[in-house]
Amino acid sequence: MPDHRVGNSKSRVIVIGAGIGGLTAGALLARRGYSVLVLDQALVPGGCASTFKRKGFTFDVGATQVAGLEPGGIHHRIFTELEIDLPQAMPCDPACAVYLPGEDTPINVWRDPDKWKEERQKQFPGSEPFWQLMAALFKASWEFQGRDPVLPPRNLWDLLQLTKAVRPSTFKTVPYTLFTVGDALRAYKLGNDHRLKTFLDLQLKLYSQVDAEETALLYAATALSVSQLPQGLYHLQGSMQVLSDRLVEALEKNGGKLLMRHTVEHIKIEKGKANTVVIRNQKTDEVWTECADHVVANVTAQNLVQLLGKKVPNGYKQRVEKLPPASGAFVVYLGVDESAIPSGCPPHLQFMYDAKGSIGENNSLFVSVSHRGDGRAPDGKATIIASSFVDPKQWWLTEDYEGLKQQYTQEAISHLAKFFYLKPETIVHVEAATPRTFARYTARDRGIVGGIGQRISTFGPFGFANRTPINNLWLVGDSTHPGEGTAGVSYSALTAVNQIEAQK
Repeated sequence: MPDHRVGNSKSRVIVIGAGIGGLTAGALLARRGYSVLVLDQALVPGGCASTFKRKGFTFDVGATQVAGLEPGGIHHRIFTELEIDLPQAMPCDPACAVYLPGEDTPINVWRDPDKWKEERQKQFPGSEPFWQLMAALFKASWEFQGRDPVLPPRNLWDLLQLTKAVRPSTFKTVPYTLFTVGDALRAYKLGNDHRLKTFLDLQLKLYSQVDAEETALLYAATALSVSQLPQGLYHLQGSMQVLSDRLVEALEKNGGKLLMRHTVEHIKIEKGKANTVVIRNQKTDEVWTECADHVVANVTAQNLVQLLGKKVPNGYKQRVEKLPPASGAFVVYLGVDESAIPSGCPPHLQFMYDAKGSIGENNSLFVSVSHRGDGRAPDGKATIIASSFVDPKQWWLTEDYEGLKQQYTQEAISHLAKFFYLKPETIVHVEAATPRTFARYTARDRGIVGGIGQRISTFGPFGFANRTPINNLWLVGDSTHPGEGTAGVSYSALTAVNQIEAQK
């Protein structure tokens, strides 16, 4: 059996998954004196926030923008503790240019709060009371989250941390705990404003996985407000890979170890505790076990159930099985000549087309465009990445996978050609990813992305906890509070690390 023990700490932690959540947890634990081993089955770390290279182009696999780099933001806090430099980044302004069906002028989600207020008042007359509610709830929720509450609490220590985070301003959010965005729209007599609802559906689906009618209002308040100052969304210099590379650097600097191409096949439970994992080296096919005091699983809740096998508690298994179907993603990666990009093109766009077709739900495409000098394309070239949510099921049931993939690719390019100049002479490289691609490279169950939909039943106090029903087994990542995105999974990791520390 290989010896992968590292460091001198008496407390040993194995982290399953080298996505941003797993790397953040591993790096923080190593910094705090634990012996840490991080395992991942992929070729490179980063999970859905990793990258790949083709013909001189660098493509971000899934995530293309980052929140939490500003002073006091979660990445800023974590990188400060780890004593590593934040990656270079450019604020996204606008954070997104949203094109509604049949409209040629976008709704620009500006970073400047006054500019965004002017934009939304022009675009959605009579809706300002709704947006003011969103701003007030966001302010209270953001301050609350910055005090590191544990949600949902599972023991007295968790409850104490939650209580410590509460301030008088926090109580502003309590009456809205069971509200959805749809409820708020109706309360402000905006329920029949189809244009506003379409915009909210498009934006919220990116973050909550569900539309405005189902999205928990308190979650939506953050998703709709985090792109404005003093917060903001950022475009990293180089690629999204920079984020995971810095975390790996911090992990190894503090004695932790990362093993790629190593699959965890099973988590063993003895006397109600997770204490052993079964590992397969993909290169040699060697299988062995590693013992640990704690196991941190940076996987989906569905994957965690699979890793536990017959030892998974029935209640936990049933809750996971009863979750509404999760979304997959279809993504087109284009390497193009710079002439294909319109002048003044923002870094992120969102389209919804009138034309019916197979691409995604509501035919929505979220598009990320590189800019000159950002390290993603050779001189005179650029990258375009367009993604849409899809039902994963069809990609596993189809008898003509390559044909379906080609159909989606052609349709996506046809849609994009309405905005970009996409001709054979301007397209240098075309590649596509489906739920089967994500399953292969990230090992996420059925290739699902984006975590658990942020409905009332799964958000905040009603969501999946970092502390699982099995002692010393922790769940981090986008299945837990506060949800998807590099900032969300980093909060999740920090919560689990603080809980592990408390068990000392």
